Amino acid sequence: MKDFLVRQTHAFWVALQFLTTLPTPGQGYSDARVQGLSLLWYPVVGLLIGMVLTLVCSALPVPFYLQAVITVVAWVLLTGGLHLDGVADCADAWVGGLGDRDRTMRLLKDPLCGSMGVTALILVLALKTAALAAIIEAEQLVWLWCVPLFARLSLLLLFLTTPYVREQGLGAVLAQYFSRTWAKCIMVGTAIAFLVLVPFDLWCAFVITLLSISLLLRWSAMRRLGGFTGDVAGAQVELVEVGLLLALACQSVA
Repeated sequence: MKDFLVRQTHAFWVALQFLTTLPTPGQGYSDARVQGLSLLWYPVVGLLIGMVLTLVCSALPVPFYLQAVITVVAWVLLTGGLHLDGVADCADAWVGGLGDRDRTMRLLKDPLCGSMGVTALILVLALKTAALAAIIEAEQLVWLWCVPLFARLSLLLLFLTTPYVREQGLGAVLAQYFSRTWAKCIMVGTAIAFLVLVPFDLWCAFVITLLSISLLLRWSAMRRLGGFTGDVAGAQVELVEVGLLLALACQSVA
């Protein structure tokens, strides 16, 4: 039991260290099984991110539109822009790849950001800011913490349903060593918990949005690559966050 708790704690810190810029205890070398286990903690890290952002946004003594802008900036700083990189890389690769798998894979590894990548980043950040401003104005900020959690929960769905196409890297380790049984239990448990905690119409909106974006992205990735890469996973997190914010904004003004 003690070894189990130690391993779980280690996995949590690994997940927190990877997904955020928050200070974490030095963990030293993490074996592949701990790395795989860390994937299961991604939704918990998402919850922490959401709680921090909600507190930051609530504490800002400025007009709602400035609250939205500052919160999105804090969002980027808190996550280190980790998943935004995936958005830019995928935008450049999908457009520049011209439908060719090998060319798309090469562009995904290119560290330079092209015009489509910059455009995609601007659109994502603008949509996040506008949607968050609408949420704040409608006094629905109480549900902001759900968004990062659901977005990172979608990664479990991605790993469960889609093959990872690169032979090396963190994604390959996660895909090989994460527990599929526990991933399914976490997804079902989270869905049930949210059904109790949030209004039913918002729950439906979040679930439909998450599934729609995830399935559309999976279809595109399977068609172009035959699976997904780390950049695709990062892009999914950002796109799901945008979709959930828009869904919450629409619910707020309905």
